[in-house]
Amino acid sequence: MSQITIENEIKKSYLEYSLSVIIGRAIPDVRDGLKPVHRRILYAMYELGNYYNRAYKKSARVVGDVIGKYHPHGDSAVYDALVRMAQEFSMRDPLVDGQGNFGSIDGDSAAAMRYTEVRMARLAGEFLGDIEKQTVEWRPNYDNSLNEPAVLPAKVPNLLLNGSSGIAVGMATNIPPHNLAELIDGTLYLLDNPACTINDLTGFIKAPDFPTGASLYAGKGLRDAYASGRGTVRIRGTVNVEDHKNHRQSIVITEIPYAVNKSSMVEKIAQLINDKRIEGVSDLRDESDRNGIRIVLDLKKGTIPDIITNSLYKYTPLQTSFGINMMAVVDNRPMLLNLKQVLYYFLLHRREVILRRTRFDLEKAEARAHILEGLRIALDNIDEVVSIIRSSANAPEAKTRLMERFGLSDIQSQAILDMRLQRLTGLEREKLMEEYRELLKKIEYFKSILNNEDVLKGVIREELQDIRTTYTTPRRTVILDNDPDDIDLEDLIADDDVVITLSKRGYIKRVPLEVYHQQRRGGKGIAGVQTSEGDLIHNFCTTSNHQYLLLFTSFGKVYQLKVHQVPEGSRYAKGVHIANLVPLEKDEEIATALTVREFDHNKFFLFVTRKGMVKRSAEDLYANVRSSGIKAVNLRDGDELIMVREVSNDDQLVLITRDGTAIRFSCKGEVRPMGRGTAGVKGVALRDGDRVVSAVVVDPDDQEKQVPGKGHLLSISENGYGKRTLIKHYREQSRGGRGVINMKITPKTGPVVGAMMVDGDDEIVMMTSGNKVIRIAVKEISVVGRATQGVRLVSMDNGDRVAGFDLIRENEIDCD
Repeated sequence: MSQITIENEIKKSYLEYSLSVIIGRAIPDVRDGLKPVHRRILYAMYELGNYYNRAYKKSARVVGDVIGKYHPHGDSAVYDALVRMAQEFSMRDPLVDGQGNFGSIDGDSAAAMRYTEVRMARLAGEFLGDIEKQTVEWRPNYDNSLNEPAVLPAKVPNLLLNGSSGIAVGMATNIPPHNLAELIDGTLYLLDNPACTINDLTGFIKAPDFPTGASLYAGKGLRDAYASGRGTVRIRGTVNVEDHKNHRQSIVITEIPYAVNKSSMVEKIAQLINDKRIEGVSDLRDESDRNGIRIVLDLKKGTIPDIITNSLYKYTPLQTSFGINMMAVVDNRPMLLNLKQVLYYFLLHRREVILRRTRFDLEKAEARAHILEGLRIALDNIDEVVSIIRSSANAPEAKTRLMERFGLSDIQSQAILDMRLQRLTGLEREKLMEEYRELLKKIEYFKSILNNEDVLKGVIREELQDIRTTYTTPRRTVILDNDPDDIDLEDLIADDDVVITLSKRGYIKRVPLEVYHQQRRGGKGIAGVQTSEGDLIHNFCTTSNHQYLLLFTSFGKVYQLKVHQVPEGSRYAKGVHIANLVPLEKDEEIATALTVREFDHNKFFLFVTRKGMVKRSAEDLYANVRSSGIKAVNLRDGDELIMVREVSNDDQLVLITRDGTAIRFSCKGEVRPMGRGTAGVKGVALRDGDRVVSAVVVDPDDQEKQVPGKGHLLSISENGYGKRTLIKHYREQSRGGRGVINMKITPKTGPVVGAMMVDGDDEIVMMTSGNKVIRIAVKEISVVGRATQGVRLVSMDNGDRVAGFDLIRENEIDCD
């Protein structure tokens, strides 16, 4: 007894099983575009005479024939395949004409097979035409009791017409349906121009055409799919806006993407409305009926329909992606095909079918002509033929004598013996001769097809044109040229200027900048935010909705959000706690907020700590921040991060201390770039009790500016005093020194809270610990020397102090 290893046997068995699933179940044949179960269903209906122009038959009758003769699997699997072939929302051109309940686009199941009736659709007849003329190969069925066609002699490129989907072992196929007219136009072009490119073919076959309509973006994904066999296209449902009385509007969905369950989509929309992820919808109804889909969303007064529509595309299956994977069986092997290859193999199939059909017809015509030649000889010698027959003892003798006398074949002699006497009339004789002449013409034509490639192409072309004329329908899916990127929330939210406020206890909110009106210097301000007792505003930033908000913490970590992710609140709202947006650790606080539009590798973040340490790191190191945050800077014991600034190589930095000193040095020359996991270098030497409160980025060219109102450093103290000083009065030094006097500190002014570079046309917004906001034009603030206390900018209530301030400059956003 021979021995085999388990490993080899498992490999062999698994490969055989895989091939069986690929070829025998899941992957369609490139020639007729059918899987075995669909092919067997159509052939069983053909054998039953279940044609489109005859009476319907029970589905159970068809299913029984299929599983009994050709497909020994479960009846439910066969019936499910039969049902799908009859569903107009599943097949672009259904191959089965069903009568009864065959399910719905809501996912409802079809009625039991004993209740439904079917017959072949008219188009299905074109799959089986000429099958009796030995046009295809036949193979034994599962028990070798019958033969079944290995492929159908289909006249239509069904692999692309109705598409296909299936999962095999280690591979899958997902081919979208297309429009029959476009497919035939492309096929005819390939027939006449075998060297054409895929781009030439896409001039005819522009995009898939789904039975449910909707819109499709014919972008790079589709081009990739047609060129390589794999790609992804985006499908969007059709949405219209209807106007009603009282200036109210409704969004009406009339078409949904292919293979989307309508009922599930409506449930998803309702859930989003209930969860307030989609706001502004007052009512949702599904008014779909037998005439088509109609899903209505009534909008609240003042709601912008485009925002709701974009939300539906973003969050619901109203927009889906279809992953194209054109895998098909070619010569009993699975292959990934591009558009040209699919049409090429279909044309090869049609060529083979027509050649086999022509050989079959030629053999029959020649056989009939052979018989007619014998009959013609007999009619020309009818008296002698009759005499021979009468004088013969039996039929075999008569046949032999006729063959010897007139040189006839056995078949011709038998035809003469079988000829009826009525054929001896003059009319019947003329009919025989006319039939003979017509057969000679047919024989000549059949031989021309077999011997002349141009004639063969003409036959293929004529048949395809007939199919196009008879069966094509208008395109249903609208083709859109530009394939958009994935919808982001920026598509739903205007990029308006906003103010971000963050309190000491961690309450954050976003308020439109327009709610704060400009006031004159010395005004009392307006109520800006409602904080809890003992809380105060800690960070204050003007930005816009589409920018990134970087939250740097006292522990040296950074968290990243989009500005629009901060909940919007009114001027008086307290906001939400920052812990609802980022996962802060115990005792961790937000030290500073910084907003950027994009992360530029030529720009840097400069970190400043309470004890005067500075570090410069490239921005792109912080572009991808995970939701749990990342380490931004290493801190020494007892130190904490207080501020981050955005700088470039040519910038200079001015560090401002609480006790009124400042030091200016070059970023590039004094602070070399470092990685994220570093502590930095010493920026300023602090006196006891002093600490750094602000870092100001300076353009070196500002020092040479002589334009009035340009190149000023604005310093603001805790008690609401401020001053502008020309930046040229702050000489450049080496880092690590004590610096120069920046502002004269007195009990009236209080310590410095911060500073920034301003121009005369700018405005500033100040926030007090008493929850007041004032907006001031910079030009109203006096320009004075370094060692001065400045002027009063805001009148303080008892116990109030300046909690934060920020600059308002058109087309430029900075944070403090």
